[in-house]
Amino acid sequence: MKIKIISIIIIVIVAWTGIVLAGDYNGWFRNPGTKVVDIPQGANLTQISRLLADEGVISNSTLFRLAARGSATEFKAGRHTLQGDMSYNQLISTLQLAPRVEGVRITIPEGFEVRQIAARLAANGLVDAQEFIHTANTGRFDEERFPFLRGITRREGRLEGYLFPATYEIAPGATAHDIIVQMLEAFAANFTETHYNQARALGMTVDQVITLASIVEREAAGDIDRAKVASVFHNRLNSTHMPYLQSCATVQYILQERRPILTIADTRIPSPYNTYLNRGLPIGPIASPGMASINATLNPADTPYFFFVVNHGGSHTFSRTYAEHNAAMRRI
Repeated sequence: MKIKIISIIIIVIVAWTGIVLAGDYNGWFRNPGTKVVDIPQGANLTQISRLLADEGVISNSTLFRLAARGSATEFKAGRHTLQGDMSYNQLISTLQLAPRVEGVRITIPEGFEVRQIAARLAANGLVDAQEFIHTANTGRFDEERFPFLRGITRREGRLEGYLFPATYEIAPGATAHDIIVQMLEAFAANFTETHYNQARALGMTVDQVITLASIVEREAAGDIDRAKVASVFHNRLNSTHMPYLQSCATVQYILQERRPILTIADTRIPSPYNTYLNRGLPIGPIASPGMASINATLNPADTPYFFFVVNHGGSHTFSRTYAEHNAAMRRI
């Protein structure tokens, strides 16, 4: 009788041990959470097995060492992202892959100019700011891939407006050219065939749309009135009696400084970007517009307005005449 009981106990222990080992091998009972593990250069299989056990990726370092024998020489040093419920086979395969090198995440806000983009990239140690600006102005970019660049002949500010505002992950070692291509790809992905068709329907080129959208981006205080702000500029572009956009943002672009109040002298600075002196649109965009401003430019509200002023609360007051506009200004 005692022998039978002992035999049953042994069988239970062996079975339980088998279940535990099989569970660890297949990842059945482990926490499925993400584990980031640094495999040191030159680490051997025993060291890697212990490290994985210490990090909670596996439970049994000896079993893993037996399973990975013959494969460990192919394990790659570096930072690996692993899942706690991976099977041994999945772990072995993942560790044989070159670890993903994490890049630098950086956000380019709507309304940034090329010089501001360059400064932010430089502040994050990614590029030299002047090199980035030089590459944007003189670099060669595939116009088959980026057809919106066709016909842009200006040298300075050539890519102003086309470095799409978004959050990017910049790969280590990326050059200024690489980063610009990444941003142009984002523009191409967002400016779709629908937008090209809308531009044609308005009788505008893509460059004209992005130029006006950049002004809307810098002038509109928020999304709620963006289409009305766009309508003011469209009304002026289509007007014979008031063809000057008179956008303070275009003068601020010339000054490379966002002064809250411009002087009369500021508005008389000779420049193809000065919309107080030149009829119609400036020579090119003054910033990178987001999709809200691009869509507002392509779909302006139908209004009779030729003026607007931003109130202290961030809303806009729109006016049809200069007299109404002056009255709105006095109420601020």
